[in-house]
Amino acid sequence: MKTFEELGVSEAIRRAIAELGYENPMPVQEEVIPYLLGVGNDVIALAQTGTGKTAAYGLPVLQKVNPDDRRTQAVILSPTRELCLQIAGDLKEYSRYIDGLHVLAVYGGSSIESQIRSLRKGAQVIVATPGRLIDLMKRGVARLDAVENVVLDEADEMLNMGFTESIDEILAGVPEERNTLLFSATMGKEIERIAKTYLRNYQEIVVGSRNEGAEKVNHIYYLVHAKDKYLALKRVVDYYPRIYAIIFCRTRMETQEVADLLIRDGYSAEALHGDLSQAQRDLTMQKFRQHRTQLLVATDVAARGLDVEELSHVINYGLPDDVENYTHRSGRTGRAGKRGTSISIIHIREKGKVRVIEKVIGKEFEAGTLPEPQEICTKQLYRVMDELERIEVDDVQIAPFLPEIYRKLEWLTKEDLVKRIVSREFGRFLNYYANAPEIVQPTATRNGKKGERNENKGERRRAERQNGPRQAEAGYKRLFINLGKRDNYYAREIINLVNRYVKGKVQIGRIDLTTNCSFFEVPEAEASLVIQKMAKAKVGERRVVVDSAEREQASAGNRGGKERHGRTKRFEADASPRDMKKKWKKEAAPEREGKKKKRHEDWRQFFE
Repeated sequence: MKTFEELGVSEAIRRAIAELGYENPMPVQEEVIPYLLGVGNDVIALAQTGTGKTAAYGLPVLQKVNPDDRRTQAVILSPTRELCLQIAGDLKEYSRYIDGLHVLAVYGGSSIESQIRSLRKGAQVIVATPGRLIDLMKRGVARLDAVENVVLDEADEMLNMGFTESIDEILAGVPEERNTLLFSATMGKEIERIAKTYLRNYQEIVVGSRNEGAEKVNHIYYLVHAKDKYLALKRVVDYYPRIYAIIFCRTRMETQEVADLLIRDGYSAEALHGDLSQAQRDLTMQKFRQHRTQLLVATDVAARGLDVEELSHVINYGLPDDVENYTHRSGRTGRAGKRGTSISIIHIREKGKVRVIEKVIGKEFEAGTLPEPQEICTKQLYRVMDELERIEVDDVQIAPFLPEIYRKLEWLTKEDLVKRIVSREFGRFLNYYANAPEIVQPTATRNGKKGERNENKGERRRAERQNGPRQAEAGYKRLFINLGKRDNYYAREIINLVNRYVKGKVQIGRIDLTTNCSFFEVPEAEASLVIQKMAKAKVGERRVVVDSAEREQASAGNRGGKERHGRTKRFEADASPRDMKKKWKKEAAPEREGKKKKRHEDWRQFFE
């Protein structure tokens, strides 16, 4: 294994990276750095996230910059704001002992005026998102006529996000005599097109195999019914007490909804998606990196290129449409030589995607069985015991309080005290799993035959008809509210609305969301109070209706019955269906004819 000195890295940069803990170069760095230190060497480097790509291109790019020349000499493009800031931060650390070298991050969602002022002072290295860089180029502030190195980091994702035209415009605005460096986890057709158009005699450096998943990642999937996905997610998270994970969702709406549900159920979770402001996204990522947040629920775009150490798991709350996105997701874990786990919670229709991903990454998924409540409770109990054992006691600080504590608790035996401590730390899991909903995992063949899917679907529908609508948990009452997803009302909005109109803290249980309305559960003793207080509620000018779910369903059934039977009430009881149809057409004919004449008259007036 070579050293950074043998690779040709300068003393100033070696001193900086040694302080950051870089001892020996990683494989991608060993391959790329010597080549990029040359002149006129274009590169496509294919390597998974977390393999040291930033240092692989960052160290030679910084070393080739002339600090005495204030003009921009290197441009690094990234698909997202978070990755842009992360790259800029790393480059600043690498160049801390190079006097006069300035690295600037420019990206959307932040003040363009401050970025313009910084550019006018001079920045030899610009790290940018494509849209903001083009904006600055058009304003004449970002001058790229002295650029010698252009790096496209996460190039495949930039192309997937629709930045093809932007990249073409940027590359057309820099000198032809330059180095162009493409770093990507996968090699797609668009990457090859960019390479053929803008790279000259490029070398393809591959660490591992093309389009493979991270080497040290286990791939597991749990097959459940779509309605049970969140329940399955809770079991997975509870089964790993020290889990530190990113949960990937397909849409911003689903991301926020899952995060809200996890927060409601007592988990340390945050959402990360494009609807958040830059300040909110920065704060969310700061809390996650500092392990103050245990679960980050994110979209693919928002979490793209995030460099988070020690992720234990990546959880796919459903599989992405693009296999490349799965590769990037799973590459978040299993980094720096450590093992990681990529878990996918899927329903039957997604089974085929598993086979496709297996073929592309060259690895097989393990079909998992969801842990049983007893297993989960046992693991959580051991976690509590381990934490109690590891608590460091400061005898000096607590000594003044001990006599009063002993006096207060002297009536408790040692066994009673242990029971109370364990119940306090462990009670939430015991209470939930004592009556946890059963999750029936569907059975399907490897090919997921349509006949079996339809049979399972039919059985599910028959069970629902037989058992009736969902019943509230013991001690709770299920209420109806006339607000749903169409009104942009999700778990958090419903909780906030109830708390606004009902004084005191109302404990809200399960929340079920539909397009036009929702259902939520409250303790039976408080149900009447909630209905009474919510009678005054309004959203804008719209009156909010909250009522018992059973009463609302009965009312809907009666309305449906009147509508269904309203047409036939005029007909004799002994009339045949055919006679009834003829009579109905005859009686309705004058009304239809009148409507037809009016429609013709309206059209005639319109054309005149």
